[in-house]
Amino acid sequence: MPVTLSYPGVYIEEAPSGVRTIVGVATSITAFVGRALRGPVNQPVRVQSFAEFERIFGGLWSGSGLSYAVQHFFLNGGGDALIVRVVHTGDNTAANNAVAATGATGGLDVVAANAGAWGNRIRIVVDHATRDPADTNLFNLTVQEMDGVGSNANVIASESFRNVSVTPTATRFVQTVLAAESTYLRATTVPNTRPGAATVFLTGGQDGIAPTAGEVQGVPTNKTGIYALEDADLFNLLCIPPVTPDGDTDPAVYTAALAYCKTRRAMLLVDPRTSWANPTAVESDANNSAGFIAPLRDENAILYFPRVRMADPLQENRLASFVPCGVMAGVIARTDAQRGVWKAPAGQDATLVGVRELTYKMTDGENGRINPLGVNALRAFPVTGNVGWGARTLEGADRLASEWKYIPVRRLALFIEESLFRGTQWVVFEPNDEPLWAQIRLNVGAFMQDLFRQGAFQGSSPREAFFVRCDRTTTTQSDIDRGVVNIHVGFAPLKPAEFVVIRIQQIAGQSAGA
Repeated sequence: MPVTLSYPGVYIEEAPSGVRTIVGVATSITAFVGRALRGPVNQPVRVQSFAEFERIFGGLWSGSGLSYAVQHFFLNGGGDALIVRVVHTGDNTAANNAVAATGATGGLDVVAANAGAWGNRIRIVVDHATRDPADTNLFNLTVQEMDGVGSNANVIASESFRNVSVTPTATRFVQTVLAAESTYLRATTVPNTRPGAATVFLTGGQDGIAPTAGEVQGVPTNKTGIYALEDADLFNLLCIPPVTPDGDTDPAVYTAALAYCKTRRAMLLVDPRTSWANPTAVESDANNSAGFIAPLRDENAILYFPRVRMADPLQENRLASFVPCGVMAGVIARTDAQRGVWKAPAGQDATLVGVRELTYKMTDGENGRINPLGVNALRAFPVTGNVGWGARTLEGADRLASEWKYIPVRRLALFIEESLFRGTQWVVFEPNDEPLWAQIRLNVGAFMQDLFRQGAFQGSSPREAFFVRCDRTTTTQSDIDRGVVNIHVGFAPLKPAEFVVIRIQQIAGQSAGA
């Protein structure tokens, strides 16, 4: 800011540099939507390990395809997940609905923090050993998660809330404290005086039947199902495992999810159908305009075939079949961390950790039939083991000739778009003239230059790899009058070496100088 020149002498001014660093966004935050044993309903909850998922959502459950997919994700290198739990509630038959367990003691009515039969294993203990036992408003509340129901059950985990009060204006009003601090319990009715000392199990909790396709899909205005992700700042991959591990996700859910992914600059991982016993079945569907794949032909969708067979800890580690979305989301996350979003999550490095075998072992010829259709193969090779062996989007069928044929090209574009979208918010309402344009070129150019140095683009020089234009050629006087500034960014993406051709020539019999 210019200083006021009022006296003879030396004046110091600090000039702004115009540098506003654009930071690349995360690339492999994976959202999972589906059924879980417990946990918040229709809320995106961030977890960064399977142990954290177990603590909040109850871990593996035979009735939850989501729980296995999350386990596979972290097993294969995933590090950041958003979980949206969906339950069935809209049924006139009470026994079909997921319900939270309830309990009461001395006028204190409580309910499990969320629906599910898990709440029946919650025991509450009230005592009066407070800081002032004579104060009839104070009591201690211990909330215990048990490994069963009844006197023989053992404590797994517990929460202790000391000196809570029944007075609504008190600092430690029991209802407020539980809402803010308890993982397990909420208070619904609070008596005028403290409840008597007691030990009580919650009862009446039930899982209900599996959520319907409509409940998994959800309603945008209510932010339910996949649309609960509206409350999430960012996600890059979306997995919607079948409600039960051996089932199929409803095609209508995938269609809605793909449209939503387009608005959020995210990729949808589509799982193969249980009816696809071999590549011939995949080929038949892919060539059918009324088939499963047709509505999902898009640059933001990825499909892998076949399903995977892994040890099931709930079945004495016997092998069971699972959808591959969790595994491949983990592989993508691992590849991003090791090589970058511009590297295809395929090849010998794309090992499928924990996968003992595939439900179908493909030959090169069979692989060659589904690859041109935009379906990525999971393959088993000697020594290498089970790996991801395809890098195409569902828009990547040969006959479509799409510029978004390859997964790394599309994901790099989405990464750049999201990073620039967030990193240029400061431009809004700035004076729209050359000084602003120069700052834009400087900052966007620095971001692209950094990607070039990391090896994200083709070309031996920045000039060959990318361009950033923002000047009179992109923003006309008419644009300025309408409050528009146009920034043109182009890049030369790296494309995977999908086919390696080695030409062998016999030279025996030629002279040394030939």
